[in-house]
Amino acid sequence: MNDRTPQFLSSIHPLIPSPLEGAGACTLCPRRCGARRAEGQLGYCRSGTGFALGAICTHRGEEPPICGPHGIANVFFARCNMQCVFCQNHQISRNEGPIIERQLSLEEAVRCIEAALGRGVGAVGFVSPSHCIPQMKAIIAALRDRQPKPAFVMNTNAYDTVETLASLDGLIDAYLPDLKYMDAELAARYSDAPDYPAVATRAIAEMFRQKGTRLAIADSGYVESGLTIRHLVLPGHVENSKLCLRWIADTLSTDVHVSLMAQYRPTPAVAGHPHLGRCLRPDEYQEVLDELHRLGFWRGWTQALASPSSYQPDFTQSHPFERA
Repeated sequence: MNDRTPQFLSSIHPLIPSPLEGAGACTLCPRRCGARRAEGQLGYCRSGTGFALGAICTHRGEEPPICGPHGIANVFFARCNMQCVFCQNHQISRNEGPIIERQLSLEEAVRCIEAALGRGVGAVGFVSPSHCIPQMKAIIAALRDRQPKPAFVMNTNAYDTVETLASLDGLIDAYLPDLKYMDAELAARYSDAPDYPAVATRAIAEMFRQKGTRLAIADSGYVESGLTIRHLVLPGHVENSKLCLRWIADTLSTDVHVSLMAQYRPTPAVAGHPHLGRCLRPDEYQEVLDELHRLGFWRGWTQALASPSSYQPDFTQSHPFERA
C-alpha cells in the first residue's frame, strides 16, 4: 500500500467517558477474574478502562471477503485474555514484561479508522477484543451510522463467554474466531487456558447460532454477514488439528467456511522448543488437508507453506505488516 494512515494521531482531549466507567467486577471473559478495572485494579489481562491499542492499520492479509479489495481497518487491542507462548503478536499481547501499546481516546481511535474508510476500506476488524468488549462496542456505536456502513468483524481467539457474544448479536456482522485446541493439556501448556476446548466450542456454537453457514458478500467485495472459523496447524500437533476439524464437522456443519492456516513461524520465545521451535512440515499440513477433504469441507481457504514470512508483524514500525 503506497499511502499509509498514521497509526495514531496527536493527543486530543477525549469527549466521551471511558466505556467502563462505573463498571463493577470484570466478567467480560471466561476467566471472570473480578478485577474492578474502573477503580484501577488490574486483572489477568492487566488492562484498564481506556483504549490501549497496539495499532490501527489497513491490513490486506486476511481472508478475501474479510479484507475485500482495499484491505480491512484492523484495530489491534493491546494485551490478551490468553497467553499463547507462540503468539505472533507478542509485542502487543503480553500481559507481563515490556509491551508496545498506546493510550488513545475514543475520538482519536475513530478518526484513525475514518481515515482508512475514507479511502474505500469497507470493513473494520477488532483483533483480540475479548477483554475490551465495551471499548469495541463504543467504536461500533461511533461508526454505526456512517454511510456507507462498514462491516464490523470480530477477530477473536474464541475464549469468549456465550453471554458476551449474545450481547453482540446484531452489532457484529462477521465472526472470525480461532479454534486453537481440542486438547485441554495443550491449551493449558501453550495458552494458560485448560478450559479452552469447552469454552471455545460453546462460543463458536453461539456464533454459528447467530450467523449460520452463509457468508454473505456485498457488491463491494466485503463480507456483509457470516462466520469463518480459523485453525492454525501447529508443528508436531497434527492430531489436535484433526480433532478441531472433526468437532466442526460433527457439531456444526461441513458447510461452514474454514480457514486452515499453515503460517506458523516460531518466535524468539519458543526458539529451541521440540515442537514449536520449527515451522510446519509439508507432510504435516498435507495430513490435515487430507482430513479436511475427507470430512467433506468445501468452503474456505488454505495456505501455501511458503506463507509464514508474509504474516509476521512488527509493531515497532509505522505499519506492522509492511516493510519499508
